Formats: sequence, structure tokens, C-alpha cells
Amino acid sequence: MSTNAGEVRPAPSPRLTGDELARWYWTLEELTGLAREMGVPRGGGKAVLTRRLRAALDGLPVEPVVRRAPAGRQLAAPVDGRTVIPEGQRCSQVLREFFRREIGPGFHFDAYMREYVARGAGRTLAEAVDHWHATRARAAEPQEVGAQFEFNRFLRDWHAEHPEGSRDQALTAWREHRDRPRTA
Repeated sequence: MSTNAGEVRPAPSPRLTGDELARWYWTLEELTGLAREMGVPRGGGKAVLTRRLRAALDGLPVEPVVRRAPAGRQLAAPVDGRTVIPEGQRCSQVLREFFRREIGPGFHFDAYMREYVARGAGRTLAEAVDHWHATRARAAEPQEVGAQFEFNRFLRDWHAEHPEGSRDQALTAWREHRDRPRTA
């Protein structure tokens, strides 16, 4: 938290420096608008876009957009437990329907299942169901919230400190937090 209480967040502008951009919280919409205005590639996530903008604002080379390789052949219905996961398979509606049928309505693609599908080429869907059941204890443990989800991390931490706090209070605290400069 900053001790510079009187500072006001600037508007996103090509006149900022890279360090000044990094001092403040920006929405993806604001960053995308600035990138469009500056002619900076907008592909990738918020962290990548911020790095590109910082470089551009400081007159440094901007990292290019890395295009994902197109997915290979994707599974189509009908599928069953003997179906083999092909290379490049994504977490599709076909898989979601299969897993909900086999596991039940509580199924969702969590980090363990997304990784399993992404790296599971050559394995069967029955093995994926076994993986789901084998990872439930670990999946129930508190998980680290990724840096790209700053809002979610803030709300989790805020509610831990203010268990009786309301949603409106949490959102007010968030707005105050994001409007302050960062310290590190």
C-alpha cells in the first residue's frame, strides 16, 4: 500500500513512462485501449500486454504476439471411456458432457483436469475419470490465485480479514485499493 495518500491515478496515456504504468492498477479494457492508441499488439493476457506497453512507453522493443498452434483433431460425440485423448485436445463441451455423465453434476474443469486433458494425449477418458477422483483431496485444498486475478486475490484476502464484511464493503475497499499507486 502506498503512503502517497494525495496522489491521483493518471489516465492511461502514451505520455506515461513504463514505471508509471506499473505503479497503478489498470483494467484490461484500459490497457487494450492504450495499446490500440499506441499501435502495440493486443494479443495475450493482461500481464503480457502490460509488459508490451511498458516497453513501448520506454522506447524499448515490444515482444511479439505468440500465436498458439492450432488444436489438432478434437473429439466429437459420441465418446465413451475407451475413447483416446488426441494430441491438442481442448476442454470441450463434448468432454464436459461425458464427464458430467460419468462423474455427476459436480464435475467442472479445474486446474487438475485442464492439465490432464492438455497433456493426456494417448490416455483414455476412463483414465481421466480416475484422475478426477484421485485429485479431489488436493483440489479441495486452498489454491493459490494467479497473479492475473488480482481482484479475486484482493477479495479473498479482504474477506479473510473482515469475515463479517459485506460485498458492498469489499467492493468499496477494492476501488480504494486499485486507485492507490503500488509500492513494489
